[in-house]
Amino acid sequence: MAKTQLAAYVKEKRKLYGLTQEDLSQKAGVGLRFVRDLEQGKPTLRIDKVNQVLRLFGAQLGPVEMPREPYFTASA
Repeated sequence: MAKTQLAAYVKEKRKLYGLTQEDLSQKAGVGLRFVRDLEQGKPTLRIDKVNQVLRLFGAQLGPVEMPREPYFTASA
């Protein structure tokens, strides 16, 4: 699995606060396996659980604009 910005962010914040993966899983109310998968950049994770973890760090997932051709065009 490739590391993602999300995975790097969570791992960095966890270490900044001196938490083990087990500590983080307990504080966020998610399983240890979920935290491990998140930090390894697993591409299929439940958004609600990701947000449970991110809430501990004062963050949440949200839409991010990407520079690419739009799928839909506005009609006049």
